[in-house]
Parts: sequence; structure tokens; C-alpha cells
Amino acid sequence: MAIIQTLDFFTPIVDSPYHFGRIAAANSLSDVYAMGGSPKTAMNIVAYPLEKMGPEPLKEMLAGGADTLREADTVLLGGHSVEDQELKYGLSVTGFVHPARILKNQGLRDGDCLILTKPLGTGIINTAIKGGLASDITVSTVTEIMAALNRRAAETIERFDVSACTDVTGFGLLGHLAEMIDGGGMGVTLDTDQVPVIPGTYDFAAMGLVPVGAHKNRTHRQNMVIAPDNFDPVLRDILFDPQTSGGLLFSCREKDAATVVESLRDEGVAEATVIGVVTGDISEVINLK
Repeated sequence: MAIIQTLDFFTPIVDSPYHFGRIAAANSLSDVYAMGGSPKTAMNIVAYPLEKMGPEPLKEMLAGGADTLREADTVLLGGHSVEDQELKYGLSVTGFVHPARILKNQGLRDGDCLILTKPLGTGIINTAIKGGLASDITVSTVTEIMAALNRRAAETIERFDVSACTDVTGFGLLGHLAEMIDGGGMGVTLDTDQVPVIPGTYDFAAMGLVPVGAHKNRTHRQNMVIAPDNFDPVLRDILFDPQTSGGLLFSCREKDAATVVESLRDEGVAEATVIGVVTGDISEVINLK
């Protein structure tokens, strides 16, 4: 038995306190799933402007978090709150995993296929939401994507020979891919046409609604990314877009890839897609195609 402990919290990204609570809880649980573990207990972390907002939004937010924990069969043990000028919420989560089955974010093998389980675009769409430009349908869609647990994906891939796994969050897809190949001697060829993207993301990115974090991610990792001279700069921004409660990104044997994707989709992970391949002939570089 090994213990996984993780902690995450952030400021609201949607207007609904209840749905913000759901998203924050799903995001906090995700690191445990990404390491192959099962979350067991959690504790709330709250900074809240009580005089400015009153008690009701706090109750709704905590109810959303509690509902997501119940969905994950995770026990809420308590937590800690402080008064603050800005609302922040998240959780500290403890999970269990067999020591021999811990998934790490490195260890890619030559010829492995890369699979992503959620579409990209949450950072860009959340920027559009803050600007009042996103439709109700778009808001609802991105909320449900962020609030969805990675539990089904994690439990499904337990049945397969996975060499490395991470969840796609603040560093964006390319940033987390760079972490997976950094120092490992392997490279990645990414089929960008196959990367799933939330509807509306491209149009918002083309309007310039790209969060600062995407530009920081690009600056930090652009030396590891090779792209054609005519590569679409809008798509590049999407690939660097920082995600909130993003999907799992993992590698498996090429012979298993189709079965893995089919199994994920059978379990309701509808956007699961093979997006690239690991190659030993290009060392520590992400080749965009």
C-alpha cells in the first residue's frame, strides 16, 4: 500500500458557486487518478469574503464539492477556512495505490501511442466567459467537461500496459508533454488534427481571447517544440492553453491503442483519442504535424 497526497485550489472560473465547487473538487481529485490511485479522503481549503458575499454562495460551493466527492466515493473529513478578500476553494486529497502500479509522468517507450481523454480549450473558453462572450450552451458544455471526474478513465486504463500518465492542467497539452519527455531520451510526434478541442475554442482563440498562462507556457517550452513554418498560430495557442480539470494524457502499446480507446468510450469517456506516437529517433522534442 502506498499513499498519494495532493492539494490544489484556485479562484472561481464559472459564476455558479455550486458548479465551481464541483469543478474544484474534480480538479483536486485528478492528480490521484493520474498516478493510478483511488482517492479515499479529502479536506476542504476555503478562503472566503463572508461580509461581501454572505453565507449562501459558500454553502452552494461546498455542496458542489461534496457531491463530487460522493461521486468519487471519497470521504470528506473536514477542512479549514479563512476570511479573505478573494474567494478561493480546493481540497487536499489522500489516495491509495499499490506501489507496483504507481503511474508516473515519465517512462515513455519507443512506439507507444499517446491518448488524451478530454478535449482542450477550457482556459480560452473561461477567458471568453469572463468577457461575457460565451453562449449559455458553451458555458454549460465547458462546465460539464471540467466537472467530469477522471475516475472512469483511470479505472479503465488499469487493465492495460500504460508506461506513463499525467493529467493536463496548467501547463497545457504541450507543456505536460514536454514534462513527459524531458530527460527521458524519447520524442513525440503529435498529430494535431486528432487533438480533440471544445467547440468554440478556435473562434475565441482567433479573437485573441488567450489567457496569459498560454503565452507563459509557450515561452517556457517553445525550445522543445518543432512545427512547420506555416503552422496555424491559433492552434498553437490552443495546444499551450492552460487547462482546468483537464483529461488524462497517457501512453500505451500501439497494439493496444484501439482497444484502449474503444474501452474508454464504452465507459463514457467519449472524447478519448489517439493523438500521437512516441519516437526514439527524435530526442526530447515534440514534433507537430
